[in-house]
Amino acid sequence: MKMSVLASGSTGNSTYIETEKGSLLIDVGLSCKRIEESLNTLDTSLKNIDAILITHEHSDHIKGLKVISKRYGIPIYANEKTWQRIEAKDIEVHSDKKFHFNPLEEKELLGMDVQSFNVSHDAIDPQFYTFMKDNRKLSIITDTGYVSDQMKGIIKESDCLVFESNHDVDMLRMGRYPWVTKQRILSDVGHVSNEDAAHAMRDVITDRTKRIYLSHLSTDNNIKELAKMSVEQVLNQYDIDTDNHVTISDTDKAIPTKIYQI
Repeated sequence: MKMSVLASGSTGNSTYIETEKGSLLIDVGLSCKRIEESLNTLDTSLKNIDAILITHEHSDHIKGLKVISKRYGIPIYANEKTWQRIEAKDIEVHSDKKFHFNPLEEKELLGMDVQSFNVSHDAIDPQFYTFMKDNRKLSIITDTGYVSDQMKGIIKESDCLVFESNHDVDMLRMGRYPWVTKQRILSDVGHVSNEDAAHAMRDVITDRTKRIYLSHLSTDNNIKELAKMSVEQVLNQYDIDTDNHVTISDTDKAIPTKIYQI
């Protein structure tokens, strides 16, 4: 498997995965034009995408879906409740390109064993995915207010993780957001902080874990350097070597990460 986080953050999210059998996207939370531009930097195109997996109906995960579906006719996967919310937003997907992928279900896509699992977020039925191929495992988990033991059990033993590190708690509390918004972010259906993410990582990192991408960073309540420092500090306290054992990598709201082979 090869992967790249095309974009990650409150303004839009999309991740690219490639195998020798094809390629897919997890979420299309950018405009069709921006996703095409991002894929072009990886020497590929939306014409080469074989499937799109949707995690939930928030706009920063489906912004480009309407245009991409109409223009390219790519098969789209989402769970039943998420489809209902997508269609309520006047996003039409032709019936022969619409597929259901419900929570805790497993499917084979492009030679990968893909498992879906629920997270805790204020969407109708949010879910993320793990990908297994040739004894290699990639897990993607963002948009969750906490990381439960069930989630940890599913994503454990991953070679690579795309893991939410949304905010610094002090920056959020002192920031410009209305109190109701702050409460929502800090709640069990909001987003995990840098420190909470690190403590959850500690429980799922094993000898096989080589890279973690810090994702879905808040534009207003986090910065890359702070997120990385906070996560590494916690992991180092638990004797997890972030220099030689597991690499903590940044993601960006506009610049794709370099292709990483898992």
